[in-house]
Amino acid sequence: MQELLPDQLVLLLEHLLEQKTLSPRTLQSLQRTYHLQDQDAEVRHRWCELIVKHKFTKAYKSVERFLQEDQAMGVYLYGELMVSEDARQQQLARRCFEQTREQMDRSSAQVVADMLF
Repeated sequence: MQELLPDQLVLLLEHLLEQKTLSPRTLQSLQRTYHLQDQDAEVRHRWCELIVKHKFTKAYKSVERFLQEDQAMGVYLYGELMVSEDARQQQLARRCFEQTREQMDRSSAQVVADMLF
């Protein structure tokens, strides 16, 4: 595969987010091919959205890392985790928030707290 620029990866991932289902095998192949966990925040955000949407449990560490390192961009992702009605995803959101709430700006922390509790 040819190496893609970050903007191209964002477009690819946005297109994949429109797909109703993706297999774990496809997601794993994407992760391995494009090293998505090592890309910029925009790419990693879309990657995390795919992980959450398709409940790709093998990559939950990427979601956790994103929520810890990119708190401002993570607010939307907290919402996605909570509306999924998946207990593991909701637990992941609560655990990450407890670990990072003190580092978040006050308004973002309040928005996330309102979603989680």
